[in-house]
Amino acid sequence: MEKFNLEFDSPPSPAGVRSALCGVVSSGNLEVLVETGEPSHVCRVEVNTSAVGFRDIWQAVLADFAASHAAGGLSLAINDAGATPAVVGLRLAQAFETSTGGPT
Repeated sequence: MEKFNLEFDSPPSPAGVRSALCGVVSSGNLEVLVETGEPSHVCRVEVNTSAVGFRDIWQAVLADFAASHAAGGLSLAINDAGATPAVVGLRLAQAFETSTGGPT
């Protein structure tokens, strides 16, 4: 099991963001919990993963998410059971849409 925290600059998230939980922790999948946080220009991410040694890939996928979504002021907790980068990207987009009430 590997655990690490990352921060990314990102445009402020829209008003009215609510907490959201998407996905389930199971083989090849993950869950994402979205909560509001501070400061408004930073997206904070905590990753708990069973796939040890892939921090660089996580950092690239999460940096892409923070650059393409207004995720500033959000705190994300990710519990992973071996999801591929494509699944991670899709689950992040789903969690963002659920928390903001609109399309990504």
